[in-house]
Amino acid sequence: MVFEKEEFSKRLHNTKLAMQKREIDILITTNPANMNYLSGYDGYSFYVIQGVVVLLDEPEPIWIGRNMDVPGAAFSTWLRTENIIGYGDDYVQSNTKHPMHFFADVLKEKGVTNQRIGLEWGQDSLSVTSFMELQKKLPDCPFIDASFLVNHVRMIKSETEITYMKQAGEITVHAMNTAFDSIQEGVKESDVAARMYQSLIKGTEAQPGDYPAIIPLMSSGEKISAPHLSWTNRPYKKADIVTLELSGCVNRYHAPLARTVYLGTPPQTYIDTVNIVLEGLDEMLHVIKAGITCDEVARSWNKVLSKSTIMKDSRVGYPIGVGYPPDWGEQTISIRPGDTSILQKNMTFHILPALFQADTGFVVSESIRVTDDGCERLTHLPPNLLEK
Repeated sequence: MVFEKEEFSKRLHNTKLAMQKREIDILITTNPANMNYLSGYDGYSFYVIQGVVVLLDEPEPIWIGRNMDVPGAAFSTWLRTENIIGYGDDYVQSNTKHPMHFFADVLKEKGVTNQRIGLEWGQDSLSVTSFMELQKKLPDCPFIDASFLVNHVRMIKSETEITYMKQAGEITVHAMNTAFDSIQEGVKESDVAARMYQSLIKGTEAQPGDYPAIIPLMSSGEKISAPHLSWTNRPYKKADIVTLELSGCVNRYHAPLARTVYLGTPPQTYIDTVNIVLEGLDEMLHVIKAGITCDEVARSWNKVLSKSTIMKDSRVGYPIGVGYPPDWGEQTISIRPGDTSILQKNMTFHILPALFQADTGFVVSESIRVTDDGCERLTHLPPNLLEK
């Protein structure tokens, strides 16, 4: 296990407190990151139905998944053998059986009859069919929306989690430098992506890497306004703007980073844009500290931006931590106007004041940890534009 049992016990305790506030007796989380957070389970098996069940009066969660993944749960979780329960392959993609029927049977064996069950309705890991099949087998149980309950518990990190994120940050920087060294006129985007992936997986001498929750995002040339595209076989050309966003991963913890490369000498108008964005980033990092709201951080960015003609509608930051595909974000609060959520010590964020605009695209970011009187960078790489 990558965490001590005491840490899992604390996470479980905090989750139960959150359940009680919502009057939830039983929580079923199917989100892979939440499953990992509560049980330690780490397997690439989230293409089938699986979940972790938390009962208020039970000292451990219950992991339920496919029989062939039971050994993986035994290797990676802190749970006793009796709390690792597998269902047969006759439940997989069957027209007559559904894994949620098995979940219901396990709950019935635990004496569940009419208790209030929380489900993550807002998570893409729970389908409408899964909900309906579970409801069919437990008709007397009220079902409660427990969307993002565990996600919010995850937001304040332990020192061990911070350590893993810093290690991930070192891998991030290593992979970003690999990209910087590889990008040249005539080099194909796919070749740069291959070298980055090698860096992400190999990691550093001190720490090997893992597959990240999001692929390296790479826009260039006429695609510069499209933030979520990635590599093709297109060769880089003179005067290309190249934006990169990627993250190292250690024990499923991430520390993303975004940077921009310009192939050639950029015009002064572009340099002016770069300078405004960097000033806005610096201002946000200056104001971030425990006790401030997301809205206040966003307003510090908008104050700098107001000195220019640049417009940005999207958010400029979000929480990060443990993650599985398709996201390393925690899907909770956002650094944007109107979000009055209060930052707390040891929350971790990806601060991303990126511009995705034709001819003027510039992307830069920092992964940070909130402290009592400021913030700490989890990645260490100069944010300036790289000219080649």
